Amino acid sequence: MTLKEIAAEAGVSISTVSRVIHQNTKSPASKEVQDRIWDIVRRTNYMPGNTSRESVKISTEQCSHPFHSIACLFARVPDGESDFFFSTLARSIEKEAYRHNYILTYTFSAFDIDDPVTLQHIAANKIDGIAVLGRCEKQHLKFLKKNFQYVVYAGLNNLNAKYDQIICDGKQIGYDVVSYLIRLGHRKISYIGETVNENRYEGYCEALRKAQIPLDEKYVANVTHSTEEGYKGVFNLLDKGCDATAYFCADDITAIGAMRAIKEHGLKIPDDISVISIDDIETSQYLSPMLSTVHIPLEEMGRMAAKILIDRIEEGHGEHLKILFPYNIMERQSTAPPGICEMKGEKE
Repeated sequence: MTLKEIAAEAGVSISTVSRVIHQNTKSPASKEVQDRIWDIVRRTNYMPGNTSRESVKISTEQCSHPFHSIACLFARVPDGESDFFFSTLARSIEKEAYRHNYILTYTFSAFDIDDPVTLQHIAANKIDGIAVLGRCEKQHLKFLKKNFQYVVYAGLNNLNAKYDQIICDGKQIGYDVVSYLIRLGHRKISYIGETVNENRYEGYCEALRKAQIPLDEKYVANVTHSTEEGYKGVFNLLDKGCDATAYFCADDITAIGAMRAIKEHGLKIPDDISVISIDDIETSQYLSPMLSTVHIPLEEMGRMAAKILIDRIEEGHGEHLKILFPYNIMERQSTAPPGICEMKGEKE
């Protein structure tokens, strides 16, 4: 297959395909077009040719210098493609790897590691290295040690293992988000999300301790990160009479469910309850009100993860690296000082 054939299948020009594949940002294509092109590239195992910029479909038998392949393990979700955080990381890793003549040949979930078919796929694809996305449990680490020599981890939690790590510190994010709410004047702050071995929850607890605010379990909903669970968690808290003035949700999709539950209880955001979360997905700016959230540089983290993994495979560094990425709190319409309704009434 050639660039021309990819362009025909994607319904775009050859120059658009070339810009997307070579990540030319001067005239970027829409996300929809980029995703369509990369889906074709992945499906056809596309790689750059050795003598020109034209691409050809190759295999290890067709090339005198076999290309390298990498994999992605989604450690926290059964399907990484449906999760914004992990799918964005994986797509960024794939694009950067492609620039270095590496193919992302296989993606799988930690929920599949006991499946014999998964092990057969790993062996058949001759995977040179793997990027682990999301916090790993002990059994996952044993699986990685047994099956892969080169590993890079990317996520919000520190990994207790001797692997290269690309991190945006979830604990510090949680601490800063809750501290921000405290500065607004909130003292009754709820947490919606996972709590076991979760850095974001640890940051929440640490910020409360520093502000000398007692940790109250009636303000905590230990739920998995999803819109449905966010809705159920907040709905149940409110049904039980929770009087929190602010909700810190572990991610944006959880916050979307939380906001629906708040509205269904006849409460206004942020007049009655403030809501803030993490990820800064595109949808967060189109909610009503617009969601305050934390921007995580996922594209940059993915690119760095790919570079570090490839450098490790090619013996470019020996010591295990830990690279910490910054983040930004995006203050939008869903957060305000508590008691805003009362203040409005006094002015009127």
